[in-house]
Amino acid sequence: MKITFLIALALCLALPSLAQDTKDQLKNDRPIPEPLSFTSEQSVTIQGRTYTLDTEVGTHLLRNTEDEPIAQFGFTHYALKGGRDDRPIIFAFNGGPLSASFWLHFGILGPKRVVVEDPGYTGPAPYQVVNNEFSLLDKADLVMIDPVGVGLSKPVGKSEFKDFWGVDQDINSIGLFIEQFLIREGKMAAPKYLLGESYGTFRNAGLVKWLQDRGVAMNGVIMVSAVFELQHLLFGPGDDVAYLVHFPTYATTAWYHDKIPNKNPDLAAFAAEVRRFTENEYAPALLRGDRLTASEKQAMAAKLAAWTGVSADFWSRAGLRVTNQEFFQELLRDEGRTVGRLDSRFTGINEDLIGQYAATDPQSDAISPPYISAFKNYLYEDLGVDKKLTYVTTAGQRDGFRWDWKHDGNSAWGGQVAISTLPDMTTAMKRNPNLKILILNGYFDLATVFYGVEHSISHMNLPKELRDNILMKYYPAGHMMYTQPESMAQFRSEVGAFLDETSE
Repeated sequence: MKITFLIALALCLALPSLAQDTKDQLKNDRPIPEPLSFTSEQSVTIQGRTYTLDTEVGTHLLRNTEDEPIAQFGFTHYALKGGRDDRPIIFAFNGGPLSASFWLHFGILGPKRVVVEDPGYTGPAPYQVVNNEFSLLDKADLVMIDPVGVGLSKPVGKSEFKDFWGVDQDINSIGLFIEQFLIREGKMAAPKYLLGESYGTFRNAGLVKWLQDRGVAMNGVIMVSAVFELQHLLFGPGDDVAYLVHFPTYATTAWYHDKIPNKNPDLAAFAAEVRRFTENEYAPALLRGDRLTASEKQAMAAKLAAWTGVSADFWSRAGLRVTNQEFFQELLRDEGRTVGRLDSRFTGINEDLIGQYAATDPQSDAISPPYISAFKNYLYEDLGVDKKLTYVTTAGQRDGFRWDWKHDGNSAWGGQVAISTLPDMTTAMKRNPNLKILILNGYFDLATVFYGVEHSISHMNLPKELRDNILMKYYPAGHMMYTQPESMAQFRSEVGAFLDETSE
């Protein structure tokens, strides 16, 4: 009996280990699927000339540094038919985390684009898809990247989704893909570019250093609606920076919705005025905090109201600190409307007239159905992707999605209090003085605000000659400025000129 008990005890103690071994064995025994490849021929007409493109939607069998397969990494590749090996190439992605790249793909970069109402709600299907005369495919080949978890990308072998879902994990996997894809296509010696939107700019700032450390230097990096320091988005207790960097966009939003009497009719000039007020009056007031007298606080609340169209009483009750969610809800509350986060020109029905925070983002509500439906139709019909395959638009659709926000970074203290990839970009620029950065900012973007980007850039401690390598451009639109026709043409002109100047 005693022997039997000891055997049973030994088995019980071993069960967890055996279960884990079995799980690991099953994981190791998973067959590695063959890469996917769906090829077609597409075309785009730009400035009266038609370009024929060899097109591939597929997955690349991504390998780690030990050449072990870790993921089927999804992409769409447009290459000029008969193009040279040294033709420039752009690697582009959206943000999130974690979003697929169809927004940029079907909004401004690919050979076709969906037409949406701007600023407003696009009518029901059928949606209008047209030739994209604003594309850059006359100047460069294009690779639209879908990180692991979205598009057709999935982990393989021993890997799991969580191995790719985090700041550093994401940079590492995308860096591996870019290097391996350049080798696959024989493009290591070609001019190379990164183009990211939103979180994709946060990724870019770390990725450019990751690649450069491995000998893959970029000619340029294009940042669409940028953020490099998460502190700017969080409105943390005792931290005034987020309130300060958002304030100019509150003012430009009020300017757009005619909530400012006797406003300067020139948007850029108005933005310059509000920047000066923010730096010279609002910032000192916030720094003083509760040391402001009642009369000083009342006077400042009145000034904030004049700039934003939100009442002095509201500013006073908020302690002179209003979050973006509160502003969305308050500006047009009396009209029963709320303004957009991604683009504050867009308005929608206020679903809770007494609520403190907005329940939804009108711009996202307005454009998501046409973008998603029209792109998937293009993907399966025009590009020939197998209809049995699911193209995942956001990792939020997957069970257990969670992002690891830790970042090793490049800090003198060996760690970071607030997560930022700005030090990575700073190091990359200092070690590669030929690197150029183009940043595109929307005046009505309340997701990644233009003054936050300016604050970051002015705190990089760069010498003058490197500061000149950062180009800032501004658009009379929001986060996705390419929904606005005037801004599409501006995007094409400014990014095209950047490519021309940096690929010679």
